[in-house]
Amino acid sequence: MSHGFELEPAKGPARPDNPAVAGIQTVLNWINLTIVRVSMAAMLFTALILTYSVVVRYFFKVPTDWQDEASVFMLIGVTFFSAAYVQSYRGHIGIEVLSSLLPAFINRLRLILVDVLSFAFCAFFCWKSWTLFHEAWVDGQTTSSTFAPPLWIPYAMMALGMTLLSVQILVQVAAAITASSAASKARGHA
Repeated sequence: MSHGFELEPAKGPARPDNPAVAGIQTVLNWINLTIVRVSMAAMLFTALILTYSVVVRYFFKVPTDWQDEASVFMLIGVTFFSAAYVQSYRGHIGIEVLSSLLPAFINRLRLILVDVLSFAFCAFFCWKSWTLFHEAWVDGQTTSSTFAPPLWIPYAMMALGMTLLSVQILVQVAAAITASSAASKARGHA
């Protein structure tokens, strides 16, 4: 749980007990870290594009019609691509009032249930994003501006980002379930 500024760096994503799930998580960690680095560069590039646009319009009175859509497209990519990285650290906003009130076993079940529901929502969003991408690709849809970039670009970034987020949540559900069953076996209840 975060209380504002943290004094220590983040510990990193938890390593699952199950070797197969841990292997998938290791690959996802590499993908997520690579994407976050690219996303950081895209954020800087977006800032440069917007700064260029302001300077060119103010000092040279030259209008630019492409910078808004290019910036929005990059921000869409950054947002959706970095979601799986944030989820790997469990960094999304959560309300933790129940965690201190519930017994450990019930809290573990609550976390699994929340992850399963989150996966269901993200999987649905992922499916809809892929259908939007397909429609934009097949129909050749573009934006309504004079720049008119193809809409399959942001839809593809949404679809890929939601796919990564869905896989990340699914791996976390698998890690929680296998950790729960391993703990039960260790106690002799399986």
